[in-house]
Amino acid sequence: MKWLILLGILGGLALLLGSQMARAGDVPKAGEVAPDFKLPDQHGKMHTLADYRGKWLVMYFYPKDDTPGCTEEACKFRDDLHKLTALGAQVVGVSVDDSASHAEFAKKHGLPFPLLADKDTTVTARYGVLMNFMLIKVAKRYTFLIDPQGKIKKVYDKVETSRHSQEIIDDLKGYIAKAGV
Repeated sequence: MKWLILLGILGGLALLLGSQMARAGDVPKAGEVAPDFKLPDQHGKMHTLADYRGKWLVMYFYPKDDTPGCTEEACKFRDDLHKLTALGAQVVGVSVDDSASHAEFAKKHGLPFPLLADKDTTVTARYGVLMNFMLIKVAKRYTFLIDPQGKIKKVYDKVETSRHSQEIIDDLKGYIAKAGV
């Protein structure tokens, strides 16, 4: 709860400060090659973009482990994971929390997919979703749907956590139907 209050205060300060808030670079657009990454998951296993070649990748960035919105989003992906994998998609979550925090979060909520730890914020910045509130850095809530060839198919910048996984399922079904797969 304290974290949410602090995040709210910092968000308000960011609005007041406007350009004073440091932000990452541009968000990659649909059609561009997805930025590469090499990050550890909650078990310390390294993951790279190449590991997901040949599959759809749902790469979702989120602000903080075990906060209400982030928990809802993760649990919806957990509950819909069988539908996503049936469509040939893998799910990975990314935040600037460390692997130990991810491990606790995954265990507490039974999350069966990798949570990648971007502790040094390199990947979060590369994807243009890093918010830097002076001492505190968090990822913006964005999702990148990456196609089997490693290109960004769609960027979700307005995420409604309660229905986001279903939105991705619907989009995947449409893309697959268009491709005639």
